[in-house]
Amino acid sequence: MLFKQQALLRQKLFVLGSLAIGSLLYLVARVGSLDRLQPICPVDGRFRPHGQDEIPFRALQFKRGLLHEFRKGNATKEQIRLHNLVQQLPKAIIIGVRKGGTRALLEMLNLHPAVVKASQEIHFFDNDENYAKGIEWYRKKMPFSYPHQITIEKSPAYFITEEVPERIYKMNSSIKLLIIVREPTTRAISDYTQVLEGKERKNKTYYKFEKLAIDPNTCEVNTKYKAVRTSIYTKHLERWLKYFPIEQFHIVDGDRLITEPLPELQLVEKFLNLPPRISQYNLYFNATRGFYCLRFNIVFNKCLAGSKGRIHPEVDSSVITKLRKFFHPFNQKFYQITGRTFNWP
Repeated sequence: MLFKQQALLRQKLFVLGSLAIGSLLYLVARVGSLDRLQPICPVDGRFRPHGQDEIPFRALQFKRGLLHEFRKGNATKEQIRLHNLVQQLPKAIIIGVRKGGTRALLEMLNLHPAVVKASQEIHFFDNDENYAKGIEWYRKKMPFSYPHQITIEKSPAYFITEEVPERIYKMNSSIKLLIIVREPTTRAISDYTQVLEGKERKNKTYYKFEKLAIDPNTCEVNTKYKAVRTSIYTKHLERWLKYFPIEQFHIVDGDRLITEPLPELQLVEKFLNLPPRISQYNLYFNATRGFYCLRFNIVFNKCLAGSKGRIHPEVDSSVITKLRKFFHPFNQKFYQITGRTFNWP
């Protein structure tokens, strides 16, 4: 009997020992694999170059962790009060232009620890139903932030909607307004491409770009086509200038933001009176996607959605030439008003 009990005890000890060793080996393997895990987007080097500024890790930890929980509604009123968090009306708005790079600009500015972004387009000022809900409804749509941080939202439809300038002026007459533009013909084709993709997803047919952009009766540029109208930047800007001085606008070069984002972001930092915090370390080129992705720290990286950078359909060269000739005088006036010149054909 004693022999059987001893044998049973040895068997139990063997099982427990095996489990302990197995667990230890798993943990060792798990820790070792962490260094091999790849981020969602490939990173060109894991450590920042010597001497380059990096966004403070504590600020990043706060923005990526605590604020995320508050946005999901997982915070109590007491937690919000203890952390001195508020939902602020935006101090700056990206008002347009559609297909100019508004999403890329918002995400890149969110690299700055003093910036908090509204993740979704609110469409408060351009949507009558939303606007009728009042300013407190709008405020409640904003993310939680520290009082010293600035909230930024973007809704590209604001730029071309007639009622919006007056409505924003009534909220804050000193607000800062960001407009990101691209070469007008390219922007119009990009606009068309997005609509075309939506139609194809629903198995619907759609006219070719040439048929929409050129009036078949006159063979001239069709100014009734929304994609063309949106690219006449000066016409829309003139409406905004009835309410805001040009000093409250900053024009971002959307084409340059694709190829050289840092200089454009540094200009925006200066316009918003933010200390310079975004550096080349925070931006790395993704050869697969063909544009820059964002590096928040050594662990967290982000690329824009796969829908960005769609391949444009081929467009008749004579139509492109006609559109560029049409936009040229409007572009010249836009340069004159804004004080910024672009190398648009």
